[in-house]
Amino acid sequence: MPQVRRDAGSGYGRSEPPLPPQMSPHRGTVPQQSQGYDDYSGYNTGQVYGGDGGGRGGGAGPDGYRARPRPNWGRRIKWTVLTLVVVFAVTSVATYFWADGQLRRKVDLSKVIDRPAAGDGTNYLIVGSDSREGMTADDKKKLHTGSAEGKRTDSMMILHDGSNGPTLVSLPRDSDVEIPSFVGSDSGKKYPDTGRHTKLNAAYAEDGAELLVRTIEFNTKLHIDHYVEIGFAGFAGIVDAIGGVELDIPKAFKDKDSGSDFRAGTQTLNGTQALAFVRARHAFAASDLARTKNQQKFLAALASQTATPGTILNPFKLYPTMSAGLGTLIVDKDMSLWDLGQMFFAMKGVTGGEGKSLNMPISGSTGGNLLWDKPKLAQLVQQLNNDEKVTVSDGQ
Repeated sequence: MPQVRRDAGSGYGRSEPPLPPQMSPHRGTVPQQSQGYDDYSGYNTGQVYGGDGGGRGGGAGPDGYRARPRPNWGRRIKWTVLTLVVVFAVTSVATYFWADGQLRRKVDLSKVIDRPAAGDGTNYLIVGSDSREGMTADDKKKLHTGSAEGKRTDSMMILHDGSNGPTLVSLPRDSDVEIPSFVGSDSGKKYPDTGRHTKLNAAYAEDGAELLVRTIEFNTKLHIDHYVEIGFAGFAGIVDAIGGVELDIPKAFKDKDSGSDFRAGTQTLNGTQALAFVRARHAFAASDLARTKNQQKFLAALASQTATPGTILNPFKLYPTMSAGLGTLIVDKDMSLWDLGQMFFAMKGVTGGEGKSLNMPISGSTGGNLLWDKPKLAQLVQQLNNDEKVTVSDGQ
């Protein structure tokens, strides 16, 4: 019986696969793209013939898979940098307004009467008070502050910031001064000048910061532009927030009243030790003058070690430091955060080779009060007012 091939007859219409373009009988025409059906099953394979497999859009490769587009690193870097800049700007602005809101602007210098004319540069009056505000009984014991009511000035310094470098002048609290006429900060009543002489820190105890400024301006003829005050707790808090301050103490000393007990040599002081160091006076022969020198030395070291990239660029140090300091500072009503920053960097410059520090020149004493050297004082004030290089020395 003759054999009949199943694929031979016209009734058995087998679908042939399309010819490749180079074998197409219609040469010269645009080859048609096949939809990629399997020769035998009739199912779509998803493969498209005729693509070039390349191009920016990532066409299909020879195995039928679409190539992944090459990453645009330039664009990625640009957007990353832009994002970081925006985040930094927003954080900086937010930090500025937060810090500005922490300042306690309580001192009104507009209440100070008969003020001397302002000179060139900026003069800051920096006051360390023995305020125990916010301190617990344990804090007072730890810091050896005692529990006296009210507050007095433990240290007073004039920091001049000008074009010839900063100058830091310490005013001994036992300085003999005349209390001038003044207007009471709370009462508004005018008190006449009676020629009364007393220690400089008594002016603050009598009627606060405004009378202290008035007394200093009257006795020095130097205009005070800004006022900054910090108490015991705030001072110790700043030192602890930056991890302590390294200081070289040339000679060992003890002072049971302040809690001082220091060996000679370089050492890192914590907040409690730092407060004891700047308050110590009974361990020295020239008690008040030696203490002001120690205060200058420590404050300059504090400023120098705080204004470092390790503190400024480290939020875990920067924010605790700012919080500890700004929340306890009392400043004048016109003080801006920018002014405070300028003061801080001027203080740093005192020991950075850019400036000078000295005590108010002393000529002698009367009744336990230190007398200022009037000729040297006049020369010092003239140089500060004219923003000249200070050549006056304290003779210490």
